[in-house]
Amino acid sequence: MTGPDPQRLDLAAAIGGPRGLVESALPGTLFVLVYTLGGHHLTPSLVVAVGSALLLAAVRLAARGTVQYALSGLLGVLVSAGVAWWTGSARDFYAPGLVRNGAFAVVYAGSALARWPVLGFFGGTLLGEGTTEWRQRPDRVRAYSLATWLWAGMFALRLGVQLPFYLADRVDALGTANVLLGVPLYALVLLATLRIVRPAGGYRAAREAAAQRSAGPEDGAEGTTGETPQDEPHALAGEGQADAERP
Repeated sequence: MTGPDPQRLDLAAAIGGPRGLVESALPGTLFVLVYTLGGHHLTPSLVVAVGSALLLAAVRLAARGTVQYALSGLLGVLVSAGVAWWTGSARDFYAPGLVRNGAFAVVYAGSALARWPVLGFFGGTLLGEGTTEWRQRPDRVRAYSLATWLWAGMFALRLGVQLPFYLADRVDALGTANVLLGVPLYALVLLATLRIVRPAGGYRAAREAAAQRSAGPEDGAEGTTGETPQDEPHALAGEGQADAERP
């Protein structure tokens, strides 16, 4: 009898489970629906989007859920709504996301070109490979570089698809693209990342080796008890959670 797939567990955890899907997609979806079906009025669209984000955050906090999930999504909606309210343009609800995706695409691609891939710092630390020690292993540099290019491509795709709609003031198409290229695309990229950066011996072996190194030669055997194979991919998956929750 085999245990649960750690990558599936962590994919679900990274998007906050079914509730996380709703929290990340609902405010933006309601914004574009109210705007499109309600006569293209900005104020009620913003009220519904912000109100839904506040309600979802309150429900998660009341249920003693993860504060990070509740507040990160709420903050993203508040920033987007604030920009749209200040400019008076509905399309600017999505402007912060466009800027963020463009900046992330440049940073991630630049780090991969420089052979200092961003995901190497996250993964190397979480998998016990050291903050920079993984760079001494060409196979790990290649893996982290490929994963970083994948994330750079995701950010570039979001920008490339949504920017023309933004410039054309096609709020309906912009909002639809934003939803489709949000959590669904993020989940696919995350799953691919977990497969790409998976250590040769698996996540559990990497975790146990790191525990032995940190525990020292005398008590290294004791430092490996109580770990589960999903611990490390769960932590790695959590790095992208905030991004998936913002509009």
